[in-house]
Amino acid sequence: MQEPGLDKHEWESEWQAVEPLLHESPSEALSEADDLIARMMQARGYPLVERDGEELTEPETIREFAEARRITQQVESGESFDPGDVAVAVEAYRTLYAYLLDIGPTAGTPA
Repeated sequence: MQEPGLDKHEWESEWQAVEPLLHESPSEALSEADDLIARMMQARGYPLVERDGEELTEPETIREFAEARRITQQVESGESFDPGDVAVAVEAYRTLYAYLLDIGPTAGTPA
């Protein structure tokens, strides 16, 4: 069994490496941010996608992640993209990181 808080420490260390990249080269750093946020969401018990008919505790969180992920996948695929969309994804990942980090040490249960 993993100690409570160990995930949080690992996430903080990872984010410290990702954050400067998001500032210097945001479109290239999106996939790293996406990976970290996806793992944090799963550890906190959030689904990564919203399914029709599914009752969600915090649908805004899932929708914000889904939109950031959509932009990330668009950039990764080589499709043309609006730099403003990249900024939206970066801000969403930052917001989600802060939220998921602060909801507490209990993994697997959304706040």
